[in-house]
Amino acid sequence: MKSPGIAAVLSFLIQGLGQIYNGQILKGLFLVVLQAINVLLMNVLIGFITYPIVLVYAVYDAYRSAERINARRGAR
Repeated sequence: MKSPGIAAVLSFLIQGLGQIYNGQILKGLFLVVLQAINVLLMNVLIGFITYPIVLVYAVYDAYRSAERINARRGAR
């Protein structure tokens, strides 16, 4: 069983880490790279808009993915 709370907290600390915890390795690595790019984009100000958007998405997705994983395992 995956804890949605742990997945969300991990993804809040490092975007993509919650997805990796859930077993979604490629999605997690993509989010890590995307946030690294967003940090660089803060030099031209657009990163201040895109960084929080990706942060919220990563936390929400990690939480919901953990819930879906648990629902599938419980249905077996």
